[in-house]
Amino acid sequence: MSALAQPPLGRWFRRWALAVAAIAALVASVLVGNSPASQAAGSLPCDIYQSGGTPCVAAHSTTRALYSSYTGPLYQVRRASDNTYKSFSPTTAGGYPDASAQDSFCAGTTCVITRIYDQTGRGNDLTQAPGGGAAGGPDNLADATAAPTTVAGHKAYGVFVAPGTGYRNDNTNGIATGDNPEGMYAVLDGTHYNGGCCFDYGNAETNNNDDGNGTMEAIYFGNIKVWGYGSGNGPWIMADLENGLFSGVNQHLNSGDPTINYRYTTAIIKGGPNHWAIRGGNAQSGGLSTFYDGVRPNVSGYNPMKKQGAIILGIGGDNSKGAQGTFYEGVMTSGYPSDATENAVQANINSVNYGGGSSGGSTTGGSTGGST
Repeated sequence: MSALAQPPLGRWFRRWALAVAAIAALVASVLVGNSPASQAAGSLPCDIYQSGGTPCVAAHSTTRALYSSYTGPLYQVRRASDNTYKSFSPTTAGGYPDASAQDSFCAGTTCVITRIYDQTGRGNDLTQAPGGGAAGGPDNLADATAAPTTVAGHKAYGVFVAPGTGYRNDNTNGIATGDNPEGMYAVLDGTHYNGGCCFDYGNAETNNNDDGNGTMEAIYFGNIKVWGYGSGNGPWIMADLENGLFSGVNQHLNSGDPTINYRYTTAIIKGGPNHWAIRGGNAQSGGLSTFYDGVRPNVSGYNPMKKQGAIILGIGGDNSKGAQGTFYEGVMTSGYPSDATENAVQANINSVNYGGGSSGGSTTGGSTGGST
C-alpha cells in the first residue's frame, strides 16, 4: 500500500515508532558520555522532555544547568555581613556553578539562598514564601552552605530545608491548572526527612490557603502517616493532592509504595485526567520503578482535579512548614511525560554521579527493581 493510501492506524504506528526511536536515541546519548565535558554538551533533562513532547515549564537547580544551552543564573544568595546579593551561573553552557566563588563571597559570614531561578525563561523563579492559612510568614531562607555535594565531579550546594524554611511562586507562567496534565521530578536527599508537613515540590494554591481536595499536585517526601503511607517505616514518595498525601488509589495504606531512602533519590509524580503515577529510583545508578500508575484516589474531590498553578518548595500549599528535606534539582512539565522520556532523564541524572560515592540507602517493599 502506498504512503498516500496508508490507513489512520498505519500513520499512528509510524508516528509512535519515530517517537520511540527518538527517545531511544536520547537514552543512548546520555549513556555514552559519562565525563562532565560530554554531559555538558549532550541532552540534559529539559532537552529530553522537550524531545518527548512534554516541555519543561519550570526548571530549578542550584547544582547544574538543566538545558544543554543554558548559561543564565541558577541561584542567588545574600550574605549577612552587608546584605549584598550575588547570583551564580554555570561556568559553561549546560554546565555547573563555581562553588568556590560562593565560598569566597560568603567567607567570614553566613549566606542564605534568596532566589532559585527558573531556567525555562518563563520567570517561574522561587523566592521566600509568604505566610499562609496554616502558618505565618515570611518563611525562613535556606542556609546556602548547609547541603554541600558534588555533581559530575564539581563541588556544589543543594537547598537545605530545615523546618520553617520555604520557597514559593504564586504568579506563574505555563504551570498546569484545572485537570490539565503535567509531570514533575526532583532529586532529593533520601536520608534527610521527617514526619512534619510537608516537604513538597510542585503545584499548589495561588492564595496560600487550603482550597480543598484536588487543588494541589506536588511531590512529597517524608514519613508522615497522618494521611497516606506506604510499606515499611518510610520515607515514601507520595503525592500531595491537598487534604491528603496519597501513596496510591487508597486514602491510607498502599503497600505498593515502598520505603525509599537512597542518599540521592529521584522522585516523580505525574498526573492527567483521572490518571496519575508515582515513580522513583536511585539518582546515582539504575533505572526507575513505578510504584503506582492508575486512576485518581477513591476519595471524592480528586477527579477532576482543580490545580491552581503556584509552585512550592519545602512547604505545603497552605504554608504548612514543619517538614525538612534537601532539594538538588527538579522540573515541572506541560503534558504527561511518557515513562520512556522519564527513563532517559533518569539516565542523565545517573551520568552526572551525584555525590561521587556509594549509593547508600535502599527501597523496601513494593514494586522495585529495574526500569519499567
